[in-house]
Amino acid sequence: MLTIAWGKVKGFWKEEEGLGMLEMILIIAAIVVIAIIFRKQLSLIVANLLEKVGKKSEDFISE
Repeated sequence: MLTIAWGKVKGFWKEEEGLGMLEMILIIAAIVVIAIIFRKQLSLIVANLLEKVGKKSEDFISE
């Protein structure tokens, strides 16, 4: 009985299905940390892009 339980524990430990989810969580966490570190620079880039889009759309509409 103990050997059957131990075999199931070993099988569960070697199972790699959850590994993909762990990798995804780690990647998302790394992206969030990078975004927090560079949030001022990222907000400036986004603001500049939105300003350019606004100018281009105004130019397009006025023509």
